[in-house]
Amino acid sequence: MTEQEQLRLTARAAVLKALAHPTRLWLLEQLQQQEHCVCDLTDGVNADISTVSKHLSVLKQAGIISSRRDGKKIFYRLETPCLLKMFGCVEAVLEKNAKAQAGLLKPS
Repeated sequence: MTEQEQLRLTARAAVLKALAHPTRLWLLEQLQQQEHCVCDLTDGVNADISTVSKHLSVLKQAGIISSRRDGKKIFYRLETPCLLKMFGCVEAVLEKNAKAQAGLLKPS
């Protein structure tokens, strides 16, 4: 593997790592619909503003979302909606695994 390939794969892994949390996945689903203020998102994940802000910060550092300030509120929006298309593939894997598991559980 070349150094250039290593850098590219490391950057790709950083984006995937930012996605690797159920709360962050939920936040992305909400931001897919429209931009939101942190205060709008806390109830949905049953967490305080500080916790939600930390999750949003991880997504922002990965370049997945961006923010804008409006007075005292900060609004977040999804920068790369195409990223969520990947979840269709993830769901296909989950469905395949469920079918395989069901096949193993059926009596012969």
